[in-house]
Amino acid sequence: MPMSARELFARIIKCEAGGEGDNGMKAVATVVMNRVHVPYGEYQRVCQGNLRCVIMQPDQFTCIKESIAGEYNPQNIYNMTPDQVHYDIADWALSGNKSLAAGECLWYYNPFSPQCAAYFPVNRSGVFFNRVVQHCFYNATHLYAQT
Repeated sequence: MPMSARELFARIIKCEAGGEGDNGMKAVATVVMNRVHVPYGEYQRVCQGNLRCVIMQPDQFTCIKESIAGEYNPQNIYNMTPDQVHYDIADWALSGNKSLAAGECLWYYNPFSPQCAAYFPVNRSGVFFNRVVQHCFYNATHLYAQT
């Protein structure tokens, strides 16, 4: 049976930031919803405001992948069982709330180091904004509009 968009959202929150407390999970949820609502660029062109499409868009979230570099990825949304807190944060974001720590960011990643790169992704369409727990968050540059 297909999962609802809310269920997918709760699972991606748990998978991507479940160990980072409410602030980390809310920041990740904010990025997902920013992608849903951005009025231009790739996310608008490809997903046209559809939450399920944003979550399932290929090569966007590691947690969607069942394998990485040919190896099974046990930490994927299909193995996640969200707890009430993950549904609560999904509902919080779906209600229009945003984390100020993530602002209008469209990307995040965990660098597994103390330093955040100045730009992300590699096409430099995002510029560093803030770090929340383990993740670095990035605002769109003028290059994003061309994607």
